[in-house]
Amino acid sequence: MSKAPKPVGSYPLARQAGGLLFLSGVGPRIAGSDANDSGVPGLELDHNGNFKAFSFEDQVHSVFANVKAILEEHGSRWDKLVDIQVFLVDMKRDFQTFNRLYADYFKDVDPKPCRTTIAIDSLPTPIAIELKCVADLV
Repeated sequence: MSKAPKPVGSYPLARQAGGLLFLSGVGPRIAGSDANDSGVPGLELDHNGNFKAFSFEDQVHSVFANVKAILEEHGSRWDKLVDIQVFLVDMKRDFQTFNRLYADYFKDVDPKPCRTTIAIDSLPTPIAIELKCVADLV
């Protein structure tokens, strides 16, 4: 069983092409959680789907853990990431926090991956972040 959550649609977690591994959009949901249930660390919703509790930091740690799990399950590693696209639903609120945590996760990685951060209106589940990654295969 994968340590990463199942995709919320009909697509693979990752696909190899040549010497590269392309990861589909990876969110912070917990492996084994249902796509219709939040299953997101730091997120608690009321019966109407409104936030009762929210921790962006918890979501960042979870999304990085999911990316790492997918990389390892497909024969790559964290230090083999070459490109990361970051999708944030609230750039003003979350960008500085993400930068701080990102710097910690990549402090010992050299060379560092390229990165693009994009502000978006929403994601298909009640999450605040999603990553789209490309990595070299080991």
